[in-house]
Amino acid sequence: MIIESHDFVLAKMTAGVTTSTICLCTVFIVLFNVYVDSQDTDAQLCQMCEGTVRQDSPVWDFCLTKGHIRGRCCFRNNTSNVDTIIGLDLANCSISHIEHLYNSSTAFIIDLSNNPISNLSDFIFQGFSHLTQLLLPSKLECPGGNASWEKVEVKNNAKICQGQTNICNQTVQMPWDCPENSFCSPYGPGFFECSCLHNFHGYKCLRQGEFPIVKVLGILTGSTVVVSSLLWFTQRRKVKNT
Repeated sequence: MIIESHDFVLAKMTAGVTTSTICLCTVFIVLFNVYVDSQDTDAQLCQMCEGTVRQDSPVWDFCLTKGHIRGRCCFRNNTSNVDTIIGLDLANCSISHIEHLYNSSTAFIIDLSNNPISNLSDFIFQGFSHLTQLLLPSKLECPGGNASWEKVEVKNNAKICQGQTNICNQTVQMPWDCPENSFCSPYGPGFFECSCLHNFHGYKCLRQGEFPIVKVLGILTGSTVVVSSLLWFTQRRKVKNT
C-alpha cells in the first residue's frame, strides 16, 4: 500500500510537471513563431526586388540621414533590437499586383513607380499615418484622393503624393463622427480612428473611470487556474486508469 501511494504521488507530480512544461513550451513556441514570422515578412518585403535601394530614388536620399539600407528597405537607426522600416523602394520591380505591404506601416516614404500596377486599393495604406511621400505609376490615383494630400503632381512618369493631410482637421463632413468622449486621429490617407479620452473606455467610450485592469487580470488568472485544474484532473484520471 505504501509503495502504491508513493507511486501515485510520483505519478501525480509527474503529470503536474508535464502539464506545466507543455503550457510553457506552447507559449514559447507561439512567441517564437510570431518573432520568426515578423522577420520573414520583413525579409520577404525587402527582397521583392533584386539589389538594394536605388541611388536615384528619393528613398536613397531620405535614408542617408535617417537610417541604414538593407535590401530594398530603409531601417531606422536605433539601439533597440526592433527593426523599423521607414523607407521602401520597390520602383521598377515589374510588380503588377499588390495586396499588402507587410510591416511597412511605419514608413515615411514609399516608391512604387515604374511598375505595371493597374489597380491599387486604398486599404493597403490603412494605418500608414507616418507616410509623407508616395510615388506611384502616373496613371494611378493617390490613395484617399487628392484631398488626402497637400500636393499631387506627375514628374518623370511618376505620380507623387506628398504631404499627407490630417483628415480630422478638414472642414469637409466625414462619413461618420467619433462618439462622445473620444477624439479623432489620422490613420493613413483618407482614414481616421477614434480613441477614448483619458478616464473613458469601453464600447463607444461610454464607460467612465480607469480601465479595470485588476478585474481583468483577476478574470484571466481565474480562467487560467480553471483550465490548469481541468488539465491536472484529466491527467490524474489517466494516471489512475493506468
